[in-house]
Amino acid sequence: MNGNTSLARNTALLTASGLAMRCIALIYQVWLAGRIGSAGIGLFQLIASVQFLSATFAISGIRFASTRLISEEMGQRRPGGVRRVVRLCLVYSLLFGIAAALLLWLGAERIGFLWIGDARTVLSLRIVALSMPFIALSSVFSGYFTSSGRVWKSAAVQVAEQLVRIALVVLFLRRVTSPDIEKSCAAVVLGGSAAELFSFLLNLTLYLFDLRRHMPRGAAGQRLMGRMIRVAVPLALSAYVRTALSTLQHLLIPRGLKASGLSADASLAGYGVIHGMAFPIISFPSCFLVSLSELLVPALTEAQVAGDQSGISRSVNSLIKKCLLFSVGAAALLYANAEALGSAVYHSAEAGHYIRILAWLVPIMYLDTVTDGCLRGLGEQLWCMGVNIVDSAVSVLLVFLLVPRYALTGYIIILIATELFNFILSMYRLRRISQLKLPLKTALLSALCAFGTVQFQKLAARYFPVFRSEALLCAVSVCLSALLYVLLLRMCGVRFGKKNRMSGQEPDIRQTVSRHV
Repeated sequence: MNGNTSLARNTALLTASGLAMRCIALIYQVWLAGRIGSAGIGLFQLIASVQFLSATFAISGIRFASTRLISEEMGQRRPGGVRRVVRLCLVYSLLFGIAAALLLWLGAERIGFLWIGDARTVLSLRIVALSMPFIALSSVFSGYFTSSGRVWKSAAVQVAEQLVRIALVVLFLRRVTSPDIEKSCAAVVLGGSAAELFSFLLNLTLYLFDLRRHMPRGAAGQRLMGRMIRVAVPLALSAYVRTALSTLQHLLIPRGLKASGLSADASLAGYGVIHGMAFPIISFPSCFLVSLSELLVPALTEAQVAGDQSGISRSVNSLIKKCLLFSVGAAALLYANAEALGSAVYHSAEAGHYIRILAWLVPIMYLDTVTDGCLRGLGEQLWCMGVNIVDSAVSVLLVFLLVPRYALTGYIIILIATELFNFILSMYRLRRISQLKLPLKTALLSALCAFGTVQFQKLAARYFPVFRSEALLCAVSVCLSALLYVLLLRMCGVRFGKKNRMSGQEPDIRQTVSRHV
């Protein structure tokens, strides 16, 4: 079986697992929104933002560092160095994981009362603290499976963790008899923390079995500790700043909404509708790209070590073109079916309203995901972090200035402006280091085909109004529109793949990618 056939098969397998996870997560999110309400979702999102900050400190750049170092050892044909890399990374992650747990546990009251401004979050924050060491350790195993070419094991762990998380949350929420937001959020985070422990144990088991089969003992590269620190520490420092700014941004949003005249529960509800309802729908199609973005890191790293610049340029151009075609089509489908999706999934017209607005961001968000994956694979992780820090700082400033005055409308404007800013800077850097050519013709043709698809969807909704409310018929309508988009692209002469005319003359990075799928 050649590299391209293997790539197609394995990519389909990995995408299927990602799609299954997104479906499970979406169903769970819908159920959770109905169980604890939009205000409960809003409060949980605030807890999650603090959890993300703590997890950033617990991980401290070690996931990418383990991926990078293991890829370098594999690229230099030193599989014996993998064992030493993993041991060093586990010690590093355990130290930071314990430190993050202690800081969050001891500072839970201060964070809940002063940062979040809601005493109902203190119990949940202390429960979250217990999961920090397990999150840090699991990140090392995830980096190992990604860089060693056995990503399916990491994907299997994630699916299992998701199922365990949902089962435990359902079990714990059933014990909350009264409509108590504090206890409900505590039940949700308790299920999540227990699932993180399960994920760590499963990762450890798979790693030990994998080590015996695939990783022989042998010589390792020089200065592993120094190389790990040079990669992890700058990433960690940058991540601290960026995540702290992002957390500050999320904490300021409900405060700004209250300053605009909304009540406390109304502010949490508006925040929850955007982040807990609209964003899961908007990001759902990106499961086709997130896995690819992760796989680009070790694949491009090996190609860069091997000096295959032409293969890097060829593959980056192909990936950006395909991502553009996919993201524009996804935006068109989300925009055209926004009301139907909001009604069918959440029974909420407000959710449909924000899905339609945020659909305009889909091409930028999806392209930025793949662009960041390319940059990190080419050793530009510090550039990515620098751009994200500036992006977060600008977001915090705009939230402080605009949300108290324009409420949710101001926040939507901030999302659009900052996403566009981040994407332009990342794309500029990728063009400079990979000889990327902007696919302007592809962008124009995909936009025209997306416009035709949206118009078709409007006609279908006018003459078949049942599509607006029935979940099954809404799904059928989305599938038909997707098929129409693909047919219009083919009629315009756009192809999703093209045979390499120079086959056999130059090494192809796609064969490298296939080993990491």
